[in-house]
Amino acid sequence: MVGGMTDSMKKQVMRVATLSVVSNTILVVLKVIVGILIGSVSVISEAIHSGIDLVAALIAFFAVKESSKPADADHPYGHGKFENVSGTIEAVLIFIAAIWIIAEAIHKLRNPAAIEEPSWGIGVMLISSLVNLCVSEILFRVGKKANSIAIQADAWHLRTDVYTSAGVMFGLLVMWIGAKFFPALNMNWVDPVAAIFVALLIIIAAYELTIHAAKDLFDVSLPVEEVTWVANMLRARSDIKSFHHVKTRKSGKDRFFEFHLAVEAQATVAEAHAMTDEVSEAIRNQYPESHITIHIEPCDDRCSPGCRSGCFVKKN
Repeated sequence: MVGGMTDSMKKQVMRVATLSVVSNTILVVLKVIVGILIGSVSVISEAIHSGIDLVAALIAFFAVKESSKPADADHPYGHGKFENVSGTIEAVLIFIAAIWIIAEAIHKLRNPAAIEEPSWGIGVMLISSLVNLCVSEILFRVGKKANSIAIQADAWHLRTDVYTSAGVMFGLLVMWIGAKFFPALNMNWVDPVAAIFVALLIIIAAYELTIHAAKDLFDVSLPVEEVTWVANMLRARSDIKSFHHVKTRKSGKDRFFEFHLAVEAQATVAEAHAMTDEVSEAIRNQYPESHITIHIEPCDDRCSPGCRSGCFVKKN
C-alpha cells in the first residue's frame, strides 16, 4: 500500500493520467494546425480549450503522484489536498481561457472573414469528440474507483471538450452546407458565435469544478448522508448511548471523522478500546481511506447539552 492506495491502483491511476496527457497533446496539435489553415476562430478556441485540458492533465498527473505519498513528519494528515489544489488551479485556467476565447470571437464578429475548407474543421472536431469521449469514460471509471478528485476533474474537462467540439462541428457544418447550397447567404458569423458558445460551456464547467475542488480546501463537512450512515451504524449498537461533537472533512481521497461516544460508565478501558476498533473498522469498510478519531466518555445520565444532541437513549 502507498498512501492508502494499493500499488496496482496507483499504477492504474498513473496510466490513465498519462493517457490524458498524450491524447490532449495530439488533439492540441491537430486543432492548431487545422484552425490556422482554415482560419476558424472556433477551431482555434477549441485548440486553446484542449491546451488547457493538457495543462490540467499535467497538473492532475503531478497531483495524483504527490497525493499518493504516505503521511510524514511534515504532513501528518497526508498529501491529499494536492488533488484539491490541482482541481482549483485547473478551474482558474479554464476561466482565463474562456475570457480569451470570448474576446477573440467578438473581434471576429466585428471583422468577419470566410473560412476555407470547413470540412477539415468538421473532421478534426469529430475526431476530438470521439477521442475525448473514450478517454473521459476511462478517467471517470478509474477516478471514481480510486476516489481521485484530480482524475475526476480531468475527466470532466475532457467530457466538456466532447460537447464543445460537437458544438463547433455543428457550426462548421452549418457554414459548409450554407456555402454549398446557399452561396449568397452570409454565414461568417456562425463561427465566432460557436466560439462564444464554447466559452460559455467552459465557464459553466469551470464554476462547477471550482465548487467541487475548492470546498475541501476550506475543510467543509462531509455530505450529510455519510454522517447519517455513521450515526445509524452506531445507533444499532446497544453499547453506545450517544454520538456527538462530530467533526468531519475531506482531503483528496481521504475522509476524516472525529467524534465523541458516550458508553456505559462501567465499561473497562479494554472494552472501550475494542469498541473503537470495531467502529473504526465498520466506517473504513463503508468509506475506505478514512481516518477516525474517537473520544470515549462515560454515560452518567447527567445529559450535558452536547451529549443530549446525539443521544440514542429515549428520555422522558
